[in-house]
Amino acid sequence: MKAVRFGYVTAPVLGALWCFVIAVTVAVAMSFATGAPFRPTWLALPWGAVLGVAALFGLTVFSAAALAVALLGVLGLGPMASDAVGIIALAIGHGAVAAFTALGLGKMTGELRMGALTRHEFEEAVIRFLTGFGYIFFTAIVVIPFYVMVMTSLKNQSALMANPLDFSLDLSRGWHLFDSYYELMTQYNFGSYLWTSFYISVLTVLITLAFAIPGAYAVARLRFRGQAMFSRSILLIYMVPMIVLALPIYIAFSMTGLRNTIFGIVMIYPVTTIPVALYMLQGYFRGLPSEVEEAGLMDGLSRLAVIWKITLPLSLPALASVSLYVFMIAWNEFLLAFMLLDDPSKFTLTRGIASLNSSEIPRQHLMAGSVIATVPIMLLFLGLERFMTKGLTAGSVKG
Repeated sequence: MKAVRFGYVTAPVLGALWCFVIAVTVAVAMSFATGAPFRPTWLALPWGAVLGVAALFGLTVFSAAALAVALLGVLGLGPMASDAVGIIALAIGHGAVAAFTALGLGKMTGELRMGALTRHEFEEAVIRFLTGFGYIFFTAIVVIPFYVMVMTSLKNQSALMANPLDFSLDLSRGWHLFDSYYELMTQYNFGSYLWTSFYISVLTVLITLAFAIPGAYAVARLRFRGQAMFSRSILLIYMVPMIVLALPIYIAFSMTGLRNTIFGIVMIYPVTTIPVALYMLQGYFRGLPSEVEEAGLMDGLSRLAVIWKITLPLSLPALASVSLYVFMIAWNEFLLAFMLLDDPSKFTLTRGIASLNSSEIPRQHLMAGSVIATVPIMLLFLGLERFMTKGLTAGSVKG
């Protein structure tokens, strides 16, 4: 390891790896944006090594090297190759490769020098590379499928048949870009699916909290025989895969007339969410100072009044995070809805999307339905993310 702890070794190695990562990322992005074939080349490794060494000689040399890599890319000798692409797209693509490679390397090699490096300097450069690679890799895993889904939903059938891998956007279509969404709402009853999923999710949250709050409070505050065992076994239900319980649930619901009913769905969803809500809330309740509740009891309040007037107001962050988590589980649940619902007028959103997966229905309608199902819950999560984070971590340390 000491043999590579020199600036003239570490910088080119990190530069080569980083340039190749950026070339792959930009090639994928440009291919999606333009529909043209962009691909990384092995020249990314030597050009990245050159940029890494140039970074050790100051900003002027480094900037000149990055500009040279961009110009060579336009001439066909850069880290990325492309065929039958306009000069503007070519310049944007290779300019992006050079710019993002230079920005990343500037951060990674800022503390490096030509000679021997300390352990701290070497490890800091490596950690910065791994951090940047992790951001790009996991962002791509999330963004690329969503981008493909959105772009496909904005296509028409003729464009998809002409080139299914062209994910560029034809702005000349104007409002006709959203034809798939309009047809879903007017011809496929998707507004009903949205409403059904919404009120089922809300009811699931209310029922879950109604059972989880007193249950979690009892485990956290009261003393009874088997308390420790009950506390540890709350999440045992998640050790049994839902697919194993699917057939017994189907048989039981069929025999009792609950299959193909909204009431049956509302009754079974809390069964899957109450254990996790209990587990999350009991940790938070344990973190609340018991002296506050004892003071309420000494003032003459009943145990239920203490819970209502003291415990719950102090637990609003935890309740918000649990509610959001339960809502997302109910909104995205598919297996039980697919198994128990056959009547299209009672379909939840996920069950309705599954019904679009047919050779008789255009593929862009399926993608539009997926966007409709994803965007509301994504916006809800992003809007309430700070409450969820606060609620999940508030009970981790007892105050």
